[in-house]
Amino acid sequence: MTLHPDLNLPAPEELDLLTPEELAARLVSLSGTLRERLGIQMLTATRERLTARMPVEGNRQPAGRLHGGASLALAEELASIGSWLNLDTRRQVAVGVDVNGTHVRGVMGGFVTAEATLAYRGRSVLVWTVEVRDERGRTTTLARCTCNVVTHGGD
Repeated sequence: MTLHPDLNLPAPEELDLLTPEELAARLVSLSGTLRERLGIQMLTATRERLTARMPVEGNRQPAGRLHGGASLALAEELASIGSWLNLDTRRQVAVGVDVNGTHVRGVMGGFVTAEATLAYRGRSVLVWTVEVRDERGRTTTLARCTCNVVTHGGD
């Protein structure tokens, strides 16, 4: 498995030494990724909870509202990163295998903020719940994402 050349996740022993904001700052956008294209900005990150924001501008559907697919991509991004933070990435990575969501409110502008919470952690699967909210704090999407753990050869 070929990992992104700029990927610089902290080693498991480093995670507890970083604040959620410091860890989020280490998780900068990687070139050529969907996160970069959607404008997702990490805000905080721990093994159990992550937050990020995404602009509505550039992520709209033809009717002018935030595209539901962008909201689900945001949810899967947080779940994937959160899963990676629960693994020893020198030998394991996580990949999204299921994402689903219910869009309960349209958003026309500004930013949305997502909060992902670890709901289940097993040896081979992690499940996350994700709530996306508008700038007024109103829920726009409720999502769930499942990630499988994959072993890789490392360097």
